[in-house]
Amino acid sequence: MNSKANAIVAQSGGPTAVINSSVCGVIQEAMKSGKIGRVIGATNGILGVLGEDLFDISAEKPEAIEALKQTPAAAIGSCRYKLKSLEESRADFERVLDVFGAHNIRYFFYAGGNDSMDTADKVNKLAADA
Repeated sequence: MNSKANAIVAQSGGPTAVINSSVCGVIQEAMKSGKIGRVIGATNGILGVLGEDLFDISAEKPEAIEALKQTPAAAIGSCRYKLKSLEESRADFERVLDVFGAHNIRYFFYAGGNDSMDTADKVNKLAADA
């Protein structure tokens, strides 16, 4: 068993090659860092986290990861689901932390736009308080 913490990467918002390129960079740099055991992909953004629809994207061939830079659409799936405030959707937030704990996830990368940034910020604040 790998004792290093894992990272998770997800996409949301409009599917573009730019967002896929960001995901490529996350995977490549995470694996180069030597600090991360595996990079886990969440299918269809935060919905994949909530539904525990996850896969080991770091097990993909390096050529496939590199090809993300030129790949249109959302390579690992996207969603437009927005987490509401902690008060309105505490169960969603607790589920995210439960899934992260179950898979030894200590790093969360969410590629997308403003809603993605908002979701990542909310998860970060909740995790800091946990």
